Amino acid sequence: MPSSTTTTRDPGLRFTCQPGCTRCCEVKGYVYLSESDLPRAAAYLGLSAAEFERRYVYRTRHLLRLRKPRHSQCHFLQGGGCAIHPAKPTQCRLFPFWPELVGSRKAWRETARWCPGIGTGPLIQIGTALETAGEMREAYPSLYEDD
Repeated sequence: MPSSTTTTRDPGLRFTCQPGCTRCCEVKGYVYLSESDLPRAAAYLGLSAAEFERRYVYRTRHLLRLRKPRHSQCHFLQGGGCAIHPAKPTQCRLFPFWPELVGSRKAWRETARWCPGIGTGPLIQIGTALETAGEMREAYPSLYEDD
């Protein structure tokens, strides 16, 4: 019986980023930061964590996210790539292995419609994908507290 949820019976998933692709960076939404993402990105740009936060971060009681520039999804999406790629936020680094995508065949297939890397590259075992998704839960617990 088909299920909309990925299970351990699945052989795995395929994904590899495609050269020059920034489609995941162009999707409407927010880029969330973990507390460890902020100082890492700041250091990469040669800024203090406080200065990086003042310039680029919107903080609520439970979440940090990058501010959105007026005509773009992200301040760091420049010239067809990420200006802070080596220090990019956990959310960006782990895409598409987010709990809401790995846990749902339907969501994975829908994302594959616009992400050319899904379905390509090496086979990723479900256990590995779920472990990676777990990093998202750890980095952003308030986003997944109802799971």
